[in-house]
Amino acid sequence: MHTHAQTHERKTLLVIILTLLTMVAEIVFGYLSHSMALLADGYHMGTHALALGLTYIAYLFIRKYNDSPRFPRGTEKIGTLTAYTSSLCLGLTGLWIIWEAADRLLHPVHIIFNEAILVACIGLAVNAACVIIMESGHTHEPQKHTDYNFKAAYYHILADALTSILAILALIIGKYLGWTCLDALIGLLGGILIVRWAVKLLKDTVAVLIDMQPTAQ
Repeated sequence: MHTHAQTHERKTLLVIILTLLTMVAEIVFGYLSHSMALLADGYHMGTHALALGLTYIAYLFIRKYNDSPRFPRGTEKIGTLTAYTSSLCLGLTGLWIIWEAADRLLHPVHIIFNEAILVACIGLAVNAACVIIMESGHTHEPQKHTDYNFKAAYYHILADALTSILAILALIIGKYLGWTCLDALIGLLGGILIVRWAVKLLKDTVAVLIDMQPTAQ
């Protein structure tokens, strides 16, 4: 278990670095190109960088106090508590995207498509690399053995990949078919899906934190 935690720790740090670099690029070009989908992806990455940072700090804390008498029942719930916090961040990000997308539907702006598509593709490439990195450490274990700290980080990366894909689709269709409102509509869809993921993770982590037994089938 300790070896798995160290592996997850290293993977998380690498993903944080890639996420921060891409976040800066997408936010800057999102503002310059006026793309809601690209801005949503960039800010989404920003909150993910924060959440991933909490995940990494939790691993450092767990490693430091793994054998401490101050934690007679172990440090497993430290990671679950961090995952709970990350799920809140994920949910708030989804709600923000929904709000901004709705505002763009009511107040459309001109989009510079070429620049936005280029940066969105770069973001997707980075997201795909992060998913591959995290996927190699994401296992489908029984619930009582699940590393929710790592699972939360994994969900954040999946959400990033999703918003990148949706942003590219919206921008391409908007450029060639003139459906500029699709940029905001797809941003709205992405926000809803992210909120759903956050709610599921929130339920799972709360169940662990309060030692709730699974419902009999």
